[in-house]
Amino acid sequence: MVMNFDHTGIVVQDLEKITDFYVNVLGLKVEHEIDAVAPPEGDHTGFPGARRTLRFVGIENNHRIELVKYHNPPGEEGYLRKNQFGAMHICFHVEDLQTIFNDLTAKGIKFVTDPIFRETPEGTRGIIYLQDPEGNWLEFIQPPK
Repeated sequence: MVMNFDHTGIVVQDLEKITDFYVNVLGLKVEHEIDAVAPPEGDHTGFPGARRTLRFVGIENNHRIELVKYHNPPGEEGYLRKNQFGAMHICFHVEDLQTIFNDLTAKGIKFVTDPIFRETPEGTRGIIYLQDPEGNWLEFIQPPK
């Protein structure tokens, strides 16, 4: 049975650019990095001899994001639309959605919409979608206080 979450992995093209976004824009920390080389007969990736850099970013004692850069074989071009089968997104809880929106907009980050706020029995809930610099979908939720 499943006991807990460990990480969410996303394949990236430019490891430095995407790390800069998650660390310097969103405020996550680099936790560790692995240079992974599969044996000639292959490993769990299904690519014999695959060479990857695995960089984990996250919030201490919380869920992590594994940024996976395939060096060999290189990743293929293209992205999934957010409504395509197989598409995924990462969701973050934030304390102040409007401030996050304003700060990231000032840094040139584009959002799908302006923040949407709804009143619930528990209080005001906010939500917004955006893409990281490589097109991966992110969701920010401001839970009711």
